[in-house]
Amino acid sequence: MKKIALTLTMLFGALAANNATAFDGDATAGKAKSAVCAACHGADGNAPVNIYPKLAGQSAEYLYKQLKDLKLGMTSGGSEGRMDPVMSGMTMALSDQDMKDLSAYYATLNMSEGTTPEDVIEAGTKLYKAGDAERGIPACSACHGPRGNGTSLAGFPKISFQHPEYIKAQLEKFRSGARNNDQNGMMVDISKKLTDKDIEILSKYLGGLH
Repeated sequence: MKKIALTLTMLFGALAANNATAFDGDATAGKAKSAVCAACHGADGNAPVNIYPKLAGQSAEYLYKQLKDLKLGMTSGGSEGRMDPVMSGMTMALSDQDMKDLSAYYATLNMSEGTTPEDVIEAGTKLYKAGDAERGIPACSACHGPRGNGTSLAGFPKISFQHPEYIKAQLEKFRSGARNNDQNGMMVDISKKLTDKDIEILSKYLGGLH
């Protein structure tokens, strides 16, 4: 487990150094451009439908990367970036500055709180904070933080308060390889070691993680 933790610490430092650049999105301009996004992601960035992600409170850097990757997924025919049948198409009309502005805007909003069912707290806490050394699964908190707030500098997203259904879907996509735009393939590698039960527990646990 110490070896896994050391590797993650070294990788975290390298990613932070690579991403330590100024972000020049305009939140005011982003608000004006966000009207079309509200249909799925909500007027305040908190998606009313649980299959869509909450964008409010997510780091601008992470949102910007996802928008760029989604556009690349469409322009490359799915061979690069991140392909989504709806979002990849939506990004085609966005300029690079549009993506920066939208990302900056959603980062200024507050993500609505969720809840964690009592029956997953014990198992979820163990898996999230300690991982499973026997299966080579590192603690989720090593990258996403003890409260699930992520680290914008290193490109790790906020995952606390996110819709469990959305978290579950993304973990399953990482596991199957349908989504592979994660940093250095970390999520793909880790999710392959997760069982369906692990994914269910983590998804529900993160919903109310403070």
